[in-house]
Amino acid sequence: MPAYSPELQPAERLWQVLDEPVVNRCFESIQQLEQVLFDRCRVLLKQRDFIRGLTHFHWWQEMGA
Repeated sequence: MPAYSPELQPAERLWQVLDEPVVNRCFESIQQLEQVLFDRCRVLLKQRDFIRGLTHFHWWQEMGA
């Protein structure tokens, strides 16, 4: 598999969006980092259409199809 293959690994396109709140920041503890990532995931869960746009490919079958 190529090093960068978003068509084969749709989640690769999510890393940049998920990492936004942690880029160029230092955390005093792993718990603090976990909390920031948890909060970011909660925000992204409310943006289903945005996430679908990043990860859905024309060849990907819909659930239940």
